[in-house]
Amino acid sequence: MVTKEIPGMAAGMVTKAAERSSTDMGTFSVAMGVSDLDRGPLTPVVAMVDTGAFDSMLPASFLKGLGLEPQDREVYTLADGSEVEYEIGTARIGLGERERPCPVAFGPEGQYLLGATTLEIFHLMVDPVGHQLIRRRMRGRAV
Repeated sequence: MVTKEIPGMAAGMVTKAAERSSTDMGTFSVAMGVSDLDRGPLTPVVAMVDTGAFDSMLPASFLKGLGLEPQDREVYTLADGSEVEYEIGTARIGLGERERPCPVAFGPEGQYLLGATTLEIFHLMVDPVGHQLIRRRMRGRAV
């Protein structure tokens, strides 16, 4: 795995580019921290960036081990058109030096995904060629 710095992120925060294959559409993973909302210490994990996933997903056992409890259930449509229901809650996610409360799905073991909602909350966009997250400049309009 190749390691690269994330522009606009704290030193030491890295992406790990996945080994490319002919079917690889530019997937990569990032290091992030996860905790409860009570400002407990962030637990480091590596999650695959998945812009096709609406919410971030982490294993239910991992989230419950951090003291997080599901708040609701949500039905998600998978890429093959099938539907699956997951418990959802809110976790504090850290990317670089920034931390934000984000919705998370309580998923199956081994499922560490950083979804589109979390990217939006952090004002990040994906560079699929450079395998990195980039801070998105916010634009306003004069009223």
